[in-house]
Amino acid sequence: MTTGDDSLPEDTEHPDAGAASSVRPAPEVAPVDGRNIDIVPSGPPVWRAYLRALGPGLVTGASDDDPSGIATYAQSGAQFGFGMLWVALITFPLMAAVQEICDRTALATGKGLGELMVVRFGRAWRGVIGVLIGVLIIANALNIAADLVAVGAGMHLLHAGPATVWAVLAGATIMILLVSGSFATIARVFKVLCAALLAYVVVLFLVKIPWGTVFFNTIVPHIRFSRTYVALLVGVLGTTISPYLFFWQSMHRLEDMREEDTGGARPLPLRRRSRIDAEGKQSRSRFDVFTGMAFSNVVMFAIIVSTAVTLTPKSGHHLTISSPEQVAQALRPVAGRFASIIFALGFIGSGMLAIPVLAGAGSAGMAGLLGKRTGFSNSPRRAPVFYGLCAVGTVGGMVLSLLSVNPIKLLVFVAVVNGVAAAPFIIVTMLVSSNRTIMGEYVNGRAAKILGWITALLMAAAAIALFATGGV
Repeated sequence: MTTGDDSLPEDTEHPDAGAASSVRPAPEVAPVDGRNIDIVPSGPPVWRAYLRALGPGLVTGASDDDPSGIATYAQSGAQFGFGMLWVALITFPLMAAVQEICDRTALATGKGLGELMVVRFGRAWRGVIGVLIGVLIIANALNIAADLVAVGAGMHLLHAGPATVWAVLAGATIMILLVSGSFATIARVFKVLCAALLAYVVVLFLVKIPWGTVFFNTIVPHIRFSRTYVALLVGVLGTTISPYLFFWQSMHRLEDMREEDTGGARPLPLRRRSRIDAEGKQSRSRFDVFTGMAFSNVVMFAIIVSTAVTLTPKSGHHLTISSPEQVAQALRPVAGRFASIIFALGFIGSGMLAIPVLAGAGSAGMAGLLGKRTGFSNSPRRAPVFYGLCAVGTVGGMVLSLLSVNPIKLLVFVAVVNGVAAAPFIIVTMLVSSNRTIMGEYVNGRAAKILGWITALLMAAAAIALFATGGV
């Protein structure tokens, strides 16, 4: 792989975005704005600044627990009990490292991953990456379909009417909101929807759980080389370390930077800020990412444990989940006869949260690779390619949702597809973020390199094991 030319996309916001200098300009370029930590004693408390910083990372973590994730985690808990809890412990540092790397590429350059790939790779490799992103957009459309089916299934649980009708209405509603609404409004809605996932955590405090067994299974991997186990393992990994989240994290961070007073409507890279401002911004962004990933993994852990405890028959034999109603039973200790309602709201909320992420992620990658503007903060007129691709993914998902498919099977299948596709995108991301010409002094450190490449190897090994066992 060779470094391509230094030409930048048409959305050039800073002439030096493609080649970062290791020397930071004078501090006066970027005054500290209201979002940053004010180190002056009379300023607001530091903790308040960190709470305000929660945004892109938290939304990414919550969208990771979409209906596909919920169904996959529930399936693993119901089918293998506590046997996959170790995955929650392993994936947290790996997914946190990968998302921090994606986040840092945006902070350091003011550009999205797709745009940076133009700078890092030659024309031939950009063609290969374009094919990969195209496959990702198709996979995202399938994921959108699965989430729309899940939203429809949630509405059906509420006795609100046919699932297919609600699936189509949900897709149309989201597309209208994305095209006509401001990104700031959409982001606030995202944050509210994150709370729907906390219902799964509450179960842990209301049912009798053998915590000794849970702890043992969490720290000691229990790996089986059966076709079913490997396929579900790849699904759990794929829905936790999903490739679409890499592009979303980068794009959402840029949207967050555009909302700042510094830089106006253009993302201001760290290297163009004062040292205090840059260090504060990077520190708060890491806090945001790590908090989001921790939230995601806590929900994952809670779903596996609660389904393992509540959905296991007295005989001790585990079962295979085939309907949303079965997953809803895991919430009975919390909600009793209202379990279906609480589960339905969680399914609907997580689906409505994830669909814009899915639509925007692959679209941002492809539009950036083509040198076009990206982001929901741009109008459709300014970013027609980006919105066109979003429409293709969303409408495609709406059409696919009309097919008569089992929602749980489709959701788990989508997770497996993401698991297979993850490794190539992690490798590309690592090559971009390890390039000092692009990243300057914000290039990957030793810990990021180790964790990033371990994640790539793990996802590649899981995909190979899937094919080797015939799990496809």
